[in-house]
Amino acid sequence: QVQLVESGGGSVQAGGSLSLSCTASGPGVSTMRLAWFRQAPGKERELVAHIDRSGTITYYIDPVKGRFTISRDNGKNMVYLQMNSLKPEDTAVYYCHVWNSAYWGQGTQVTVSS
Repeated sequence: QVQLVESGGGSVQAGGSLSLSCTASGPGVSTMRLAWFRQAPGKERELVAHIDRSGTITYYIDPVKGRFTISRDNGKNMVYLQMNSLKPEDTAVYYCHVWNSAYWGQGTQVTVSS
């Protein structure tokens, strides 16, 4: 059974940084593409970034390019999202996800104030 548990959310002023972590446990997780999604109030859940199983190929949506960095440590069953130069529009619940699967974490709130 795959389990995803996020941590590291919080409140920060615009321009600040936060680092999210996700413990991704279960059979075969280290061979799976992992992703971070977010959902802002009143909006649909959207992809933020994903990373291949080796950690060498990443993808970012345009609004976060150059500000966010996704990474993973398969030895520790972890995936990370480093968020810099945060903007109020980054405010959302952030979710860890196994790509193209039904597995989601419970989410962690990120709030950026202006």
